[in-house]
Amino acid sequence: MQRWWRRVSAGTLAAAWLAAGLPAQPNPQRPPNQGGPWTWQQVKDKFETANPALRAGEVGIQESKADEITAYLRPNPNMSVLLDQFDPFTPNPLRPLANVLPAISFSYLHEREHKRELRRDSARQATGIAQSQQSDLERNLLFSLRSAFVATLQAKALLVNAMETLDSFDRELAINRERYRAGDIAQVDLNRLILQRVQFATDLENATVSLRTSKISLLMLLNDRTPVDKFDVTGVFDFNYSLRTLDEIHTVALDARPDLHAARQAILKAQTDHKLAVANGSTDPTWGFDVGRNPPIPAYMGFDVSIPLRIFDRNQGEKLHTELEIQHAQRRRDQVESQVFSDVDSAYATLVSALNLLKPYKEIYLKTATDVRDTMSFSYQHGQAALVDYLEAERDYRATQVDYINLVGSYLTAAGQLNLAAGAEIIQ
Repeated sequence: MQRWWRRVSAGTLAAAWLAAGLPAQPNPQRPPNQGGPWTWQQVKDKFETANPALRAGEVGIQESKADEITAYLRPNPNMSVLLDQFDPFTPNPLRPLANVLPAISFSYLHEREHKRELRRDSARQATGIAQSQQSDLERNLLFSLRSAFVATLQAKALLVNAMETLDSFDRELAINRERYRAGDIAQVDLNRLILQRVQFATDLENATVSLRTSKISLLMLLNDRTPVDKFDVTGVFDFNYSLRTLDEIHTVALDARPDLHAARQAILKAQTDHKLAVANGSTDPTWGFDVGRNPPIPAYMGFDVSIPLRIFDRNQGEKLHTELEIQHAQRRRDQVESQVFSDVDSAYATLVSALNLLKPYKEIYLKTATDVRDTMSFSYQHGQAALVDYLEAERDYRATQVDYINLVGSYLTAAGQLNLAAGAEIIQ
């Protein structure tokens, strides 16, 4: 009877740990550089500073800012130097420059209709789009990071559960070995118990491999070379009943989604590009100034202006192209808005479904599975239940615990999917 109470206490504590999502033993948190487990915030901070894809995107933004400088540059003036009537065949070969007429001229293209400012505005808007696209890249990569983090926590929970289940079954197996030696059970019953242990041992090995694989995926996203055995994460592996309304999440998503921001910015840029195309169809004069010498005039100066006649080429094609680009950007914006609503609705439905499944597990199924297993174990040890019933109760307990852990993992993954769809931390 005393052993049975110890068994019930161990099972109850294991179920309580799984329900609360807390580690079985206290593990003081230490900074990662001291070998302690990494929290989600530490993983996120490391990711933002070390992920190669994010770093490459930041370089792209700097390139776009460099294009702003180029777009706002003024045209360079031109200078021409002329030496005319150079006569090397003069009768006086010592004075070949006697009749040279020197002249220096300067010219400058004057851009009208604010072309330079429009180029600058278009380049700045392109930088804004690049920044929004960088934020969207980070949004998607953060979802991958969170999924890998959740997968690691889930693998840790499965590993702990497999270890506890195997340890508990080994204690049962030891008790039944004593019963076999005392002649209380048959050899075939003991053998069936030994065969059942294979499943629990397999679960432990699979959980160990799954944990290493999850850590490797997480380290890859962090671009970290820490050995897998020395890398660990910690966090709350549990679910939260509270959830914001769907309309609230729609509002947040419309305001926060960076891909939607980029689509809206693309409309403004297309409008600016159309204004620039219209401006490029206007005429830009080239002003000139020259000074020279033309004997008997000792020195002279002159002014000129060159005006291209825009008779055939008035930039008609580019005007039409940019006007159509505005319509294309508007349709693209509408498409992205529709995608935002679809993403939020799908992620919200998945999350609600996970919550609906988790509530009865936490309130009913976990306790029931533990009670049934402990009752059948006690009854079998006292000869009041068949072996097949006891083994079935063990399998049901194992399946219930594993299903609960996987459901919590699905909930956390769905929460990350909802954050991805909303473009903000709806669920921490």
